[in-house]
Amino acid sequence: MQPILDRAHEIAPDLIDLRRELHRVPELDRDLPKTQALVLRALEGLDLDITTGTALSSVTAVLRGGAHDGIGPVVLLRGDMDALPVTEETGLEFSSEQPGQMHACGHDLHVAALVGAARLLCERRDELAGDVVLMWQPAEETTAGAMAMIDEGVLEAAGRPTDAAYCLHVMSSGRPLGTWFSRPGPLWGASDEFIVRVVGVGGHGSAPHMTRDPIPVACEMVTALQTLVTRRVDINDPVVLTVGKFAAGTKENIIPDDAVFEATIRSFSRANRDLLEGAVRRLLEGIADAHGLRAEIEWTPGYPVTINDENEYAFARATLTDLFGEGRYDEEQFADPGTEDFSYVLERVPGAYVSISACAADDPATAADNHSARAVFDDSVLGDCAGYLAEVATRRIERG
Repeated sequence: MQPILDRAHEIAPDLIDLRRELHRVPELDRDLPKTQALVLRALEGLDLDITTGTALSSVTAVLRGGAHDGIGPVVLLRGDMDALPVTEETGLEFSSEQPGQMHACGHDLHVAALVGAARLLCERRDELAGDVVLMWQPAEETTAGAMAMIDEGVLEAAGRPTDAAYCLHVMSSGRPLGTWFSRPGPLWGASDEFIVRVVGVGGHGSAPHMTRDPIPVACEMVTALQTLVTRRVDINDPVVLTVGKFAAGTKENIIPDDAVFEATIRSFSRANRDLLEGAVRRLLEGIADAHGLRAEIEWTPGYPVTINDENEYAFARATLTDLFGEGRYDEEQFADPGTEDFSYVLERVPGAYVSISACAADDPATAADNHSARAVFDDSVLGDCAGYLAEVATRRIERG
């Protein structure tokens, strides 16, 4: 049979057409009816067990390998589907037709690549001694669509637990077109948010001794949080804490009753993430108490750390370098403080997350980044993306 990558390049024009159709109709968060309909249409005629989500517009398709007796490996492939609340400024002929919405993160390419992988794998179904779960997922950018799909059973969609999980992400800048990259271990950070209300007693600015001024106490907290990071966290396992919003008062001579600030914490290990909430609460409550005030803290957990399993990462890297050569692969030195909800899958299933440059500009260093209104993704990479996804699933099933 024809090598998977060669066949992927043959079907690439169809995938490009699908990607551009998706790009015209971006949708946000969990409700993606147009996107879901396009995926279902693209899968028509394929030998797949297809279900759709109830809490979100997801599509799950199970490809049953024909060369096993129901006990072969199960491999999951993910493609996220949602767009961003961005007004497109690329000038492309297939630009978004939805005002204020754009596929500025390349998820339209992910959807099309996974459709391509489905086609390639279906052509080889009789040779597969295992099953493949294909996961088209909404709400990666917003409300943890991966967790919602896990709750609806995507990891057991084949009738038995998933053994390995893989996904890819396209990037619009930073590296030459067609370069693959990733790293073992922590890849993307965890992100948690908190809001602090420092409650005091307001009064006139001429008599601060008659009040409990929350503003200097809140300022002390902001400074102390930075010291907490530098003195409690190992520099080799970094944490980034940013206070991005601070609000208090109405007039220069009025001491307000309260002051409010909002912050985000990015971390790269489960240990630091577990440490931080308790440490932050104790610090802020202690400062408030020392000044006779009260701190009300609202903590909102975000996505966990995205961690590539060492063995599955090595397997994915070997697959990529076999397909494309060592010259097209860069191993990243550091984790990125961005977040990714595929982390929920990788908490439960060993797997690997890799990226590929789809940079359309001559100079990757000055190209518009993902999430920019001017981000342009070169969809010539779709054959390679579909080929990789199908190949890594095939090889992983063969490995057993």
